[in-house]
Amino acid sequence: MINVDELKKVLNIDINDASYYELAFTHPSCNGDAKTKHSDYERLEFIGDAVLGFVCGDLIYKNHPEMNEGILSKMRSYLVRKESLSNYARKMHLADYIKVGHSITKTAIFSSNKILEDVFEALVGAIYEDKGFEVVYNYLKNIFLNDILTLDVDVLTDYKSKLQELMQSEQREAVSYVTINETGPAHSKTFTVNVLYNGIVLGTGSGKSKKEAEENAAKSALDKGII
Repeated sequence: MINVDELKKVLNIDINDASYYELAFTHPSCNGDAKTKHSDYERLEFIGDAVLGFVCGDLIYKNHPEMNEGILSKMRSYLVRKESLSNYARKMHLADYIKVGHSITKTAIFSSNKILEDVFEALVGAIYEDKGFEVVYNYLKNIFLNDILTLDVDVLTDYKSKLQELMQSEQREAVSYVTINETGPAHSKTFTVNVLYNGIVLGTGSGKSKKEAEENAAKSALDKGII
């Protein structure tokens, strides 16, 4: 059972129905051990994802009247992406409360961005169902507002698209991306990617996913100004 009193202090909210939070921190692997169905965070994750997207969008819209729709969308996507939500979850020490089945180790929980993202969204869903929209809105505002106000817009740039547009403007063929190295354990790999044109390496980048590594490779090529 979850320690409700401790969780109240961590979340800094009053809890009406603890059962929502029990589910929010219960990984689907527990169903196999208990021979149950849907006694986990997945349904709360669904509603939490919807609430999170709306609240972040509203906060961005209200605090950045200078931004057009495209940049607003990119900022929201950046803030609610897996890497961002898992980092928030780590700062809040949510992994300490997650209950998993025997097939998953505690180490796997701490290192899994996917599990931490899911639990963060499920927690948002639990607060919404337990306390209502106003409470969850203010709760998320306390978490996201500083990042919304201070985020460097440069991190929102889609460097792969920008590089491709530049190549097309020069009437050149598309570039290609090749993974040249993978390091680290399966649950926490680092990828290194080259971006090439006609076999020439234009830039190299690394990241925790191939997509991130490709973005960084494209940025490297653009930063060099060799195109």
